[in-house]
Amino acid sequence: MLARGGARVALVDKATFPRDKACGDLIGPRGVAVLADLALRPPGTIVCRDMVVVGPTGRIVRLPCPTGTSYPPTILAVPRTVFDAHMREAALDAGAEPVDARARGLDDRGVLLSNGLVIEGDVVVGADGAGSVVARDAGLVDQRVVLRAFAVRAYLSEPVKEPHIVFWEPARRRAFPGYGWLFPGPDGRANVGLGATAAASARPARELASFLEYLRRIGVLCSRDAPEAVSGGWLKMGMIGTVPARDGVLLAGDAAGLVNPLQGEGISEALASGRAAAEAILGTSDPASRYAHWIAETYTPFQSVGAAMQRLVSGRPRAIAALSRALVAAGRSRAVAAGWSMFWNDLIDGALPGTPRRFADLALRTSGVVARRERRWFMRGALP
Repeated sequence: MLARGGARVALVDKATFPRDKACGDLIGPRGVAVLADLALRPPGTIVCRDMVVVGPTGRIVRLPCPTGTSYPPTILAVPRTVFDAHMREAALDAGAEPVDARARGLDDRGVLLSNGLVIEGDVVVGADGAGSVVARDAGLVDQRVVLRAFAVRAYLSEPVKEPHIVFWEPARRRAFPGYGWLFPGPDGRANVGLGATAAASARPARELASFLEYLRRIGVLCSRDAPEAVSGGWLKMGMIGTVPARDGVLLAGDAAGLVNPLQGEGISEALASGRAAAEAILGTSDPASRYAHWIAETYTPFQSVGAAMQRLVSGRPRAIAALSRALVAAGRSRAVAAGWSMFWNDLIDGALPGTPRRFADLALRTSGVVARRERRWFMRGALP
């Protein structure tokens, strides 16, 4: 968007593309809407419309993808190897200049690169992930309060038609401190993974094989082939401890902590925040202020509740087990399932009126009340 708008853009990346990245490879409805607005459609995408939730007892609930006024009833599955390379090529086609180097940090001159060069610019957009060097050197993150999770992803040689979210109990009524997934993957394969809170960050890699065996036992998975391309990565969720913009520095995507604290999606938030950063830079003399205001208005209502709920149940396997069992039981009602989908995927804003939206609104308000103390923690988590 910056290049299309006439700005001179240096696109700095340490990787050689195409490159892989640990991810569930799903793009939610809001991300699909951004791609449509930008007239971008990565090749080989798989269109999905519903999400299948597997409860701790193996019971299945179907969460419909709602139709909204500002987003389509569509989820896209596309491997990051393809998606990221496609987005990069689109930026270069628009006039951005590629710089193949690692960003080492910031100083008064600009962005310091691993090749010894310095890039100067009026604005720096830190889109450099959960461990953002830009956020660190600009003083925009307090690592002591950041809400983190760790996920492991692999590919399996088995086709999967619909995305599955799996609430797993390795021991009865003691839930895994996160969730598992089984999503459509590239070339007729499946994308499978486990994500856990930071306190249990070693468990996804350690227990992936047991999780796969559980999927086979309940009939969700058949293949016994060894998982391929196993990789892991950190997620920075809920905006905790991060200031999204100050002076000439703006943070987008994971760097700003814009990952859904309840289900871990970050691509939609990355796309939307990247677009908003570009609009702020192109449209005002004070882009940091405009962008920070947009972030607060767009994400604080849901992210504060999601982060608070994540903190409330973190380290409480029995509480997670009870909550997931209750949700799956209630999800047998189609209206409840649709409302759950709206709330869980942060789709209330722009949702059509009706019973599902009323349920989603109620869930948001109730969660905020239940986690009131943790929401105060959320507000204190931001740097002044």
